[in-house]
Amino acid sequence: MVHFKDFVPERIKKGGFLSGAKYQHLEDKMEEANKWVKDNGFEIVNVETVVLPNIWDSDEEGSEDVDILTSGTNASTWHQFIRVWYKSL
Repeated sequence: MVHFKDFVPERIKKGGFLSGAKYQHLEDKMEEANKWVKDNGFEIVNVETVVLPNIWDSDEEGSEDVDILTSGTNASTWHQFIRVWYKSL
């Protein structure tokens, strides 16, 4: 069976009126993904970088949400993360 695991940079600090939110670096998540692959020994099918809008918004469900909204009249924040596709042995 084919499965996937997302490695999404966590929000470190929520943004405010005059400041933006802060997130982990993507490189940190890549290191985490590499360790996870090494520790579990799965057969890797593909590794991709995914970019989605607004995954940290309160009405969204994160990287696995199938209906992420964006609008031309409101600001959207796009988030980059790593998705590893693998086969369980």
